[in-house]
Amino acid sequence: MKKPCIEADLVPILIPLLESRDQEMLLHTGRAIGRICYDNRDLQEELVKVGVIPSLARILTDYEESEPLVHVALLALYNLADLDTAKEALSKTNVAEQLVKHLRRAVNHERLEIVFEVLQALAENDALKVQLVEAGVPEVLSEILLRLQGSSQAEDTCIVKAASDLIVSLLLGDGNCLRMVQLGVIHQLLDLLEKHVQSGDTSVQHAALSALQNLAIPVVSKVQMLEEGVAERIEALLRSESPPVQFKLLGTLRMLADGQADAAEILGQDPTLLNRLVQWCDMNDHSGVRGEANRLLASILHHNRSQEVVKAIQEAQGVKHLVSMTTSEHAATQNEALNALAVASAIDLETLEESFKESQLVQSLHKLLQDDNTSPEVKYNSMGLLCRLLNSGDLRQEIEEDKIKETLEQLCSHSSANVVKAAVTTLQVLRGDTPQ
Repeated sequence: MKKPCIEADLVPILIPLLESRDQEMLLHTGRAIGRICYDNRDLQEELVKVGVIPSLARILTDYEESEPLVHVALLALYNLADLDTAKEALSKTNVAEQLVKHLRRAVNHERLEIVFEVLQALAENDALKVQLVEAGVPEVLSEILLRLQGSSQAEDTCIVKAASDLIVSLLLGDGNCLRMVQLGVIHQLLDLLEKHVQSGDTSVQHAALSALQNLAIPVVSKVQMLEEGVAERIEALLRSESPPVQFKLLGTLRMLADGQADAAEILGQDPTLLNRLVQWCDMNDHSGVRGEANRLLASILHHNRSQEVVKAIQEAQGVKHLVSMTTSEHAATQNEALNALAVASAIDLETLEESFKESQLVQSLHKLLQDDNTSPEVKYNSMGLLCRLLNSGDLRQEIEEDKIKETLEQLCSHSSANVVKAAVTTLQVLRGDTPQ
């Protein structure tokens, strides 16, 4: 029956009836329009064009006590919310406040799921995302996570996953992240993880881990998370035997350590964590976990300012893995390792000297400098590390014996100005001149 209704132009005649004050009329009109337009994108675009969005927002506001009318309006929004034109029109209404209200009042799973679907679609629009945060969506998500925390029902698990996914979508800007951290969302996510790591529900784990990782990015959030002992709780979860969980948790710890000396020093002085990381650095059956473990090790060294951390990583036999990282096929990974080793060498070269000789760091750096395929940035950082190594008598001897001087002289005519500058400086340090 849909086709003849469309061909007869029934929809344009029904639209004005949405302005009716008769609730029965509104209900039947809303249902009719919804069914005729379902799965017909052209008609849906037409609906938005002729102004159906303000009418739906008005129904949610004016008839919030009418369960059937609210249901019809939410279903209509659910069907239209994917359209960019609908999002644009919705950003000019008070729909964010109404959705928060109906999210709080939702008593059954079906209603919650419809509201979540609408919110998820709207969160793709920047203007609406800000409105949703300002209207208090994070607070309601926090309440929902808290309420369903102990439940093992499949329906509740779906809602928890939807709430976690929505947190990821709403993380726009440092202010939003900090707000969610202050609401205690992080500890709720960690409680969820602890529960679902045991039960093995990977979909909830993935959603919660993605939310955690995003929350750990802004500096303001890092500080708050560290003060609340989040790093220790994440470390405890690393006992999980699930590689995808390990991968995400390692990434979250790396986000926390990034740019934060305090975090790097907390993590870098935990022998259990360091030993676990070094084991994973050798993990051949899951390259993702191996890569993240190496990157976290490099991040801890790079961002710390403590001799104790350098000694702890040396004792855990992590240095050889960082030297191996310098020969990675990815330039970004190579640079992370080179920068970490340069920082560590500046802090305590004496502790690292023996490991550097055993792992043939000087020879690895020489190969990087000789290889035409090595990126200019990697060459530049390799020479920065070489300058640090020249402060050790034994390593200086290795550098001289490996005839790196000739390679550096060739690099003085490199096409990259930065590489040339680094080569000139390194040669001056090698000759004992004072660098410019």
